[in-house]
Amino acid sequence: MMIRLLLPLVAGLLFAGVASAAQVRLVTGDDYAPFTGQSLPAGGMLTELVQRTLQQAGHQTSLAWLPWKRGYRAALKGQFDATYPYLASGEREADYLFSTPLYVTTRHLFSRAGDAWEPDDSARLMGKRMCLPLGWQPPASFARLLEAGQLHLHEPQDLTACARLVEMGRDDFFIADSLLGERAIFLSGTGSASFNISRGSVGSSSLHLLVPRNRSDAQQLIDQFDSALRQLQESGEYARIIEAHRKHALSGR
Repeated sequence: MMIRLLLPLVAGLLFAGVASAAQVRLVTGDDYAPFTGQSLPAGGMLTELVQRTLQQAGHQTSLAWLPWKRGYRAALKGQFDATYPYLASGEREADYLFSTPLYVTTRHLFSRAGDAWEPDDSARLMGKRMCLPLGWQPPASFARLLEAGQLHLHEPQDLTACARLVEMGRDDFFIADSLLGERAIFLSGTGSASFNISRGSVGSSSLHLLVPRNRSDAQQLIDQFDSALRQLQESGEYARIIEAHRKHALSGR
């Protein structure tokens, strides 16, 4: 009799254990160094961080690499449980719940050494040539200067090209997150001594893990993730992950 009474309890505990260890299916895109990339160590800074955070929360993970738009849509269709890293936007927030920030980007103005320009010095920037990779959106304040014809725009294929063009004097400055800008300078082979980085910033934004709202336990997964991320931050492991990938991005080691 006692055995029959205990069997449902034991079965319940076993099923609960299976559920808690359910695999979280992740999808991300390639070529967003140093944040994601199949050729990067551990798949990039934020790939390692997301997987380690979910592990801290008690989850196993699988990871698929798809073109960005395809992966985004596939997660909405239920083929994946979460995707990353994305900036917040009204359109995305209608479909997804956002984690707390994985990483905060801060944009600065990169100019040649000796040209110590600041983002709010519009009078000195007037008539200058800004380099912005094709497809990138300029910060709002610089978009207004471009629309007014007070700035000229050059759009090469990538940020590394911008670093080379500024160093050569063909363009006057580019705007990028501090880490992405420093990495572009490293990859260009020009050397950091050739550049000035503005003290003031052109704004900041944050990158997030996204979980589809149509997932039945979306809020629970986000809450677990956010709690585990805080634990990594408090233990110092978050900083170690970020710094290791920053070092690789700026030195190749």
